[in-house]
Amino acid sequence: MTATTLLHGPIGAADVVRRWWLRRLGRLVRPLIRRRELRIAVLGSTMVGTALAATLLAPLWLLILGPLVWGVPHLVADLRYMLVRPGYHRRAALVALAGPPLVYVALGGQLLWGFLAAGLAVVAARASPGRRALGVVMVAALAGSFAALGRTGDVVFAHLHNAIAVLLWWAWRPRTSRLHWLPLALMVAASVFLVSDAALWAVRASGGLQWFGGGMGPDYQVWRLSPGIGPDWALRLVLLFCFAQTIHYGVWLGLLPDEDRARATPPTYRARWEGLRADMGRPLLWAAIAVAVALAVWAARDLMAACHGYFRMARFHGHLELCAAALLLVEGAPGDMRDATGPNEHV
Repeated sequence: MTATTLLHGPIGAADVVRRWWLRRLGRLVRPLIRRRELRIAVLGSTMVGTALAATLLAPLWLLILGPLVWGVPHLVADLRYMLVRPGYHRRAALVALAGPPLVYVALGGQLLWGFLAAGLAVVAARASPGRRALGVVMVAALAGSFAALGRTGDVVFAHLHNAIAVLLWWAWRPRTSRLHWLPLALMVAASVFLVSDAALWAVRASGGLQWFGGGMGPDYQVWRLSPGIGPDWALRLVLLFCFAQTIHYGVWLGLLPDEDRARATPPTYRARWEGLRADMGRPLLWAAIAVAVALAVWAARDLMAACHGYFRMARFHGHLELCAAALLLVEGAPGDMRDATGPNEHV
Protein backbone atom coordinates (compact mmCIF):
# COMPACT_ATOMS: atom_id res chain seq x y z
CA MET A 1 0.00 0.00 0.00
CA THR A 2 1.45 3.35 -1.07
CA ALA A 3 1.40 6.52 0.99
CA THR A 4 -1.02 8.10 -1.52
CA THR A 5 -3.41 5.17 -1.09
CA LEU A 6 -3.36 5.74 2.66
CA LEU A 7 -4.63 9.28 2.08
CA HIS A 8 -7.52 8.21 -0.12
CA GLY A 9 -9.42 6.83 2.88
CA PRO A 10 -9.51 10.05 4.96
CA ILE A 11 -10.05 12.20 1.86
CA GLY A 12 -12.89 9.96 0.69
CA ALA A 13 -14.45 10.06 4.15
CA ALA A 14 -14.27 13.85 4.15
CA ASP A 15 -16.05 13.93 0.79
CA VAL A 16 -18.78 11.62 2.13
CA VAL A 17 -19.37 14.00 5.07
CA ARG A 18 -19.31 16.95 2.67
CA ARG A 19 -21.95 15.42 0.42
CA TRP A 20 -24.10 14.56 3.46
CA TRP A 21 -24.04 18.16 4.65
CA LEU A 22 -24.77 19.54 1.18
CA ARG A 23 -27.82 17.30 0.87
CA ARG A 24 -29.09 18.29 4.32
CA LEU A 25 -28.61 22.01 3.72
CA GLY A 26 -30.10 21.82 0.25
CA ARG A 27 -31.34 25.13 -1.16
CA LEU A 28 -29.68 27.08 1.64
CA VAL A 29 -26.18 26.49 0.25
CA ARG A 30 -27.01 26.28 -3.44
CA PRO A 31 -26.31 29.99 -4.10
CA LEU A 32 -22.95 29.64 -2.30
CA ILE A 33 -22.01 26.70 -4.51
CA ARG A 34 -23.00 28.39 -7.75
CA ARG A 35 -21.79 31.93 -7.05
CA ARG A 36 -18.10 32.14 -6.25
CA GLU A 37 -18.11 35.82 -5.27
CA LEU A 38 -20.96 35.30 -2.82
CA ARG A 39 -19.15 32.27 -1.36
CA ILE A 40 -15.91 34.23 -1.02
CA ALA A 41 -17.73 37.09 0.70
CA VAL A 42 -19.40 34.75 3.19
CA LEU A 43 -16.23 32.72 3.78
CA GLY A 44 -14.10 35.84 4.19
CA SER A 45 -16.57 37.51 6.55
CA THR A 46 -16.86 34.35 8.66
CA MET A 47 -13.09 34.10 8.75
CA VAL A 48 -12.79 37.68 10.02
CA GLY A 49 -15.37 37.10 12.76
CA THR A 50 -13.72 33.86 13.87
CA ALA A 51 -10.23 35.38 13.86
CA LEU A 52 -11.41 38.39 15.86
CA ALA A 53 -13.15 36.23 18.47
CA ALA A 54 -10.11 33.95 18.82
CA THR A 55 -7.82 36.98 19.14
CA LEU A 56 -9.89 38.37 22.00
CA LEU A 57 -10.25 35.03 23.80
CA ALA A 58 -6.85 33.33 23.40
CA PRO A 59 -4.40 35.51 21.47
CA LEU A 60 -1.22 34.01 22.91
CA TRP A 61 -2.18 30.44 22.11
CA LEU A 62 -3.25 31.56 18.65
CA LEU A 63 0.18 33.12 18.11
CA ILE A 64 1.86 29.93 19.28
CA LEU A 65 -0.28 27.24 17.63
CA GLY A 66 -1.20 29.07 14.42
CA PRO A 67 2.26 28.78 12.83
CA LEU A 68 2.71 25.21 14.09
CA VAL A 69 -0.63 24.01 12.68
CA TRP A 70 -1.11 26.14 9.57
CA GLY A 71 2.44 27.32 8.89
CA VAL A 72 3.67 24.48 6.66
CA PRO A 73 0.43 24.19 4.60
CA HIS A 74 0.50 27.95 4.06
CA LEU A 75 4.14 27.76 2.87
CA VAL A 76 3.10 25.13 0.32
CA ALA A 77 0.26 27.41 -0.81
CA ASP A 78 2.71 30.30 -0.98
CA LEU A 79 4.98 28.37 -3.34
CA ARG A 80 2.03 27.09 -5.35
CA TYR A 81 0.34 30.42 -6.02
CA MET A 82 3.36 32.72 -6.00
CA LEU A 83 5.74 30.55 -8.00
CA VAL A 84 4.24 27.50 -9.68
CA ARG A 85 0.76 28.56 -10.82
CA PRO A 86 1.94 31.80 -12.49
CA GLY A 87 4.79 29.84 -14.09
CA TYR A 88 7.53 32.02 -12.62
CA HIS A 89 9.66 28.95 -11.86
CA ARG A 90 9.91 28.29 -15.62
CA ARG A 91 11.32 31.74 -16.42
CA ALA A 92 15.10 31.33 -16.40
CA ALA A 93 15.97 35.04 -16.16
CA LEU A 94 13.62 35.54 -13.24
CA VAL A 95 14.97 32.53 -11.34
CA ALA A 96 18.60 33.45 -12.07
CA LEU A 97 18.21 37.06 -10.89
CA ALA A 98 15.75 36.87 -7.97
CA GLY A 99 16.50 33.31 -6.83
CA PRO A 100 19.94 33.74 -5.20
CA PRO A 101 18.94 36.69 -2.94
CA LEU A 102 15.82 34.79 -1.85
CA VAL A 103 17.89 31.73 -1.01
CA TYR A 104 20.30 33.92 0.96
CA VAL A 105 17.40 35.39 2.96
CA ALA A 106 16.15 31.86 3.66
CA LEU A 107 19.61 31.01 5.02
CA GLY A 108 19.52 33.99 7.41
CA GLY A 109 20.50 36.93 5.23
CA GLN A 110 19.43 40.45 6.14
CA LEU A 111 16.08 41.97 5.22
CA LEU A 112 17.48 44.15 2.43
CA TRP A 113 18.43 41.08 0.39
CA GLY A 114 14.70 40.36 0.07
CA PHE A 115 14.17 43.81 -1.41
CA LEU A 116 17.08 43.16 -3.77
CA ALA A 117 15.27 40.00 -4.91
CA ALA A 118 12.08 42.00 -5.53
CA GLY A 119 14.00 44.66 -7.46
CA LEU A 120 15.71 42.06 -9.63
CA ALA A 121 12.35 40.34 -10.20
CA VAL A 122 11.05 43.64 -11.57
CA VAL A 123 14.12 43.94 -13.82
CA ALA A 124 13.27 40.51 -15.27
CA ALA A 125 9.56 41.30 -15.57
CA ARG A 126 7.76 41.01 -18.90
CA ALA A 127 6.74 44.65 -19.10
CA SER A 128 7.69 47.89 -20.80
CA PRO A 129 10.95 49.57 -19.77
CA GLY A 130 8.99 52.41 -18.22
CA ARG A 131 6.90 50.12 -15.98
CA ARG A 132 10.00 48.20 -14.96
CA ALA A 133 11.86 51.41 -14.12
CA LEU A 134 8.91 52.63 -12.03
CA GLY A 135 8.78 49.28 -10.24
CA VAL A 136 12.50 49.39 -9.43
CA VAL A 137 12.15 52.92 -8.05
CA MET A 138 9.24 51.85 -5.83
CA VAL A 139 11.10 48.82 -4.50
CA ALA A 140 14.21 50.93 -3.89
CA ALA A 141 12.14 53.48 -1.96
CA LEU A 142 10.70 50.71 0.20
CA ALA A 143 14.16 49.26 0.77
CA GLY A 144 15.51 52.65 1.81
CA SER A 145 12.64 53.15 4.25
CA PHE A 146 13.25 49.79 5.91
CA ALA A 147 17.02 50.34 5.96
CA ALA A 148 16.47 53.59 7.88
CA LEU A 149 14.56 51.62 10.54
CA GLY A 150 17.50 49.34 11.29
CA ARG A 151 16.58 46.19 13.20
CA THR A 152 13.10 47.57 13.77
CA GLY A 153 12.57 47.06 10.05
CA ASP A 154 12.35 43.30 10.55
CA VAL A 155 9.49 43.76 13.02
CA VAL A 156 7.70 46.25 10.77
CA PHE A 157 8.10 43.91 7.78
CA ALA A 158 6.68 41.02 9.83
CA HIS A 159 3.56 43.09 10.51
CA LEU A 160 3.17 44.42 6.98
CA HIS A 161 3.75 41.09 5.25
CA ASN A 162 0.46 39.84 6.70
CA ALA A 163 -1.27 42.44 4.54
CA ILE A 164 0.52 41.36 1.37
CA ALA A 165 -1.62 38.22 1.13
CA VAL A 166 -4.78 40.32 1.40
CA LEU A 167 -3.56 42.65 -1.37
CA LEU A 168 -2.66 39.69 -3.59
CA TRP A 169 -6.10 38.16 -3.02
CA TRP A 170 -7.69 41.51 -3.86
CA ALA A 171 -5.83 41.78 -7.17
CA TRP A 172 -5.85 38.11 -8.17
CA ARG A 173 -8.68 38.25 -10.70
CA PRO A 174 -11.28 40.68 -12.13
CA ARG A 175 -14.52 41.03 -10.11
CA THR A 176 -18.08 40.95 -11.40
CA SER A 177 -19.65 42.33 -8.21
CA ARG A 178 -18.77 44.38 -5.15
CA LEU A 179 -19.23 41.54 -2.67
CA HIS A 180 -15.49 41.34 -2.03
CA TRP A 181 -15.72 44.72 -0.33
CA LEU A 182 -17.59 43.17 2.61
CA PRO A 183 -14.79 40.97 4.05
CA LEU A 184 -12.24 43.68 3.30
CA ALA A 185 -14.29 46.29 5.17
CA LEU A 186 -14.68 43.87 8.09
CA MET A 187 -10.91 43.28 8.14
CA VAL A 188 -10.28 47.02 8.36
CA ALA A 189 -12.96 47.51 11.02
CA ALA A 190 -11.60 44.63 13.12
CA SER A 191 -8.05 45.99 12.84
CA VAL A 192 -9.16 49.45 14.00
CA PHE A 193 -11.06 47.87 16.89
CA LEU A 194 -8.04 45.82 18.00
CA VAL A 195 -5.92 48.92 18.59
CA SER A 196 -8.66 50.52 20.71
CA ASP A 197 -9.10 50.65 24.50
CA ALA A 198 -12.19 48.45 24.14
CA ALA A 199 -10.19 45.57 22.63
CA LEU A 200 -7.56 45.82 25.35
CA TRP A 201 -10.29 45.74 28.01
CA ALA A 202 -12.01 42.78 26.31
CA VAL A 203 -8.89 40.61 26.09
CA ARG A 204 -7.98 41.37 29.69
CA ALA A 205 -11.54 40.60 30.84
CA SER A 206 -11.49 37.27 28.99
CA GLY A 207 -8.22 36.26 30.66
CA GLY A 208 -6.71 35.61 27.24
CA LEU A 209 -3.38 37.17 28.18
CA GLN A 210 -2.97 34.60 30.96
CA TRP A 211 -3.28 31.51 28.75
CA PHE A 212 -0.08 30.51 27.00
CA GLY A 213 2.56 27.79 26.91
CA GLY A 214 6.27 27.28 26.49
CA GLY A 215 7.17 30.47 28.34
CA MET A 216 5.75 32.55 25.46
CA GLY A 217 3.61 34.91 27.51
CA PRO A 218 2.72 38.58 26.96
CA ASP A 219 6.23 39.88 27.72
CA TYR A 220 7.77 37.48 25.22
CA GLN A 221 5.29 38.43 22.46
CA VAL A 222 5.80 42.14 23.15
CA TRP A 223 9.56 41.63 22.87
CA ARG A 224 9.07 39.76 19.59
CA LEU A 225 6.36 41.87 17.93
CA SER A 226 6.43 45.38 19.42
CA PRO A 227 9.77 46.09 21.10
CA GLY A 228 10.49 49.53 22.47
CA ILE A 229 6.84 50.63 22.61
CA GLY A 230 4.81 51.61 25.67
CA PRO A 231 3.00 48.69 27.38
CA ASP A 232 -0.56 49.45 26.30
CA TRP A 233 0.28 50.14 22.66
CA ALA A 234 2.66 47.19 22.62
CA LEU A 235 -0.18 44.84 23.61
CA ARG A 236 -2.46 46.41 21.01
CA LEU A 237 0.09 45.68 18.30
CA VAL A 238 0.42 42.09 19.54
CA LEU A 239 -3.35 41.67 19.24
CA LEU A 240 -3.32 43.24 15.78
CA PHE A 241 -0.52 40.91 14.63
CA CYS A 242 -2.36 37.89 16.03
CA PHE A 243 -5.50 38.77 14.07
CA ALA A 244 -3.60 39.70 10.89
CA GLN A 245 -1.53 36.49 10.97
CA THR A 246 -4.70 34.42 11.27
CA ILE A 247 -6.24 36.27 8.33
CA HIS A 248 -2.97 35.73 6.43
CA TYR A 249 -3.27 31.97 6.85
CA GLY A 250 -6.97 32.07 5.95
CA VAL A 251 -6.29 33.92 2.72
CA TRP A 252 -3.62 31.45 1.60
CA LEU A 253 -5.54 28.34 2.56
CA GLY A 254 -9.11 29.42 1.82
CA LEU A 255 -9.77 32.58 -0.16
CA LEU A 256 -6.96 32.61 -2.70
CA PRO A 257 -7.30 28.92 -3.72
CA ASP A 258 -11.00 29.49 -4.41
CA GLU A 259 -10.25 32.64 -6.41
CA ASP A 260 -7.60 30.86 -8.48
CA ARG A 261 -9.76 28.00 -9.76
CA ALA A 262 -11.06 28.18 -13.31
CA ARG A 263 -14.45 26.78 -12.24
CA ALA A 264 -16.81 28.77 -10.09
CA THR A 265 -18.09 25.72 -8.20
CA PRO A 266 -15.99 24.32 -5.32
CA PRO A 267 -14.23 20.99 -5.97
CA THR A 268 -14.34 17.87 -3.85
CA TYR A 269 -11.55 17.25 -1.36
CA ARG A 270 -10.16 14.53 -3.59
CA ALA A 271 -10.09 16.93 -6.55
CA ARG A 272 -8.27 19.49 -4.41
CA TRP A 273 -5.65 16.93 -3.45
CA GLU A 274 -5.19 15.81 -7.06
CA GLY A 275 -4.86 19.42 -8.21
CA LEU A 276 -2.32 20.14 -5.50
CA ARG A 277 -0.35 17.01 -6.40
CA ALA A 278 -0.40 17.92 -10.09
CA ASP A 279 0.96 21.39 -9.34
CA MET A 280 3.53 20.59 -6.68
CA GLY A 281 4.47 16.96 -7.27
CA ARG A 282 4.46 14.06 -4.82
CA PRO A 283 8.03 14.49 -3.46
CA LEU A 284 7.47 18.07 -2.31
CA LEU A 285 4.06 17.28 -0.79
CA TRP A 286 5.36 14.32 1.19
CA ALA A 287 8.35 16.37 2.29
CA ALA A 288 5.93 19.05 3.52
CA ILE A 289 3.88 16.44 5.41
CA ALA A 290 7.06 15.06 6.97
CA VAL A 291 8.13 18.56 8.05
CA ALA A 292 4.70 19.25 9.55
CA VAL A 293 4.78 16.00 11.52
CA ALA A 294 8.35 16.63 12.69
CA LEU A 295 7.34 20.13 13.78
CA ALA A 296 4.45 18.72 15.81
CA VAL A 297 6.73 16.20 17.52
CA TRP A 298 9.28 18.94 18.22
CA ALA A 299 6.55 21.16 19.67
CA ALA A 300 5.47 18.38 22.02
CA ARG A 301 9.01 18.29 23.39
CA ASP A 302 9.90 22.01 23.29
CA LEU A 303 7.19 24.44 22.23
CA MET A 304 9.36 27.56 22.04
CA ALA A 305 12.18 25.87 20.13
CA ALA A 306 9.68 24.48 17.60
CA CYS A 307 8.19 27.94 17.05
CA HIS A 308 11.64 29.44 16.53
CA GLY A 309 12.52 26.62 14.16
CA TYR A 310 9.42 27.24 12.07
CA PHE A 311 10.06 30.98 11.81
CA ARG A 312 13.67 30.37 10.72
CA MET A 313 12.45 27.95 8.06
CA ALA A 314 9.69 30.28 6.85
CA ARG A 315 11.76 33.45 6.75
CA PHE A 316 11.97 33.50 2.96
CA HIS A 317 8.25 33.45 2.24
CA GLY A 318 7.47 37.08 3.07
CA HIS A 319 10.09 38.15 0.53
CA LEU A 320 8.71 35.68 -2.02
CA GLU A 321 5.32 37.36 -1.57
CA LEU A 322 7.01 40.75 -2.03
CA CYS A 323 8.53 39.56 -5.32
CA ALA A 324 5.15 38.26 -6.49
CA ALA A 325 3.42 41.51 -5.50
CA ALA A 326 6.04 43.51 -7.42
CA LEU A 327 5.55 41.35 -10.53
CA LEU A 328 1.78 41.64 -10.19
CA LEU A 329 2.10 45.42 -10.04
CA VAL A 330 4.39 45.63 -13.08
CA GLU A 331 3.04 42.81 -15.27
CA GLY A 332 -0.60 42.67 -14.19
CA ALA A 333 -2.56 39.64 -13.00
CA PRO A 334 -1.30 36.16 -13.97
CA GLY A 335 -2.76 34.62 -17.08
CA ASP A 336 -5.71 32.24 -17.11
CA MET A 337 -4.50 29.22 -15.17
CA ARG A 338 -6.62 26.10 -15.42
CA ASP A 339 -6.77 23.72 -12.52
CA ALA A 340 -5.96 20.07 -12.89
CA THR A 341 -9.37 18.74 -11.83
CA GLY A 342 -11.63 16.95 -14.23
CA PRO A 343 -15.24 17.91 -15.06
CA ASN A 344 -16.73 15.25 -12.77
CA GLU A 345 -14.70 16.11 -9.70
CA HIS A 346 -16.88 19.05 -8.71
CA VAL A 347 -20.19 19.30 -6.88
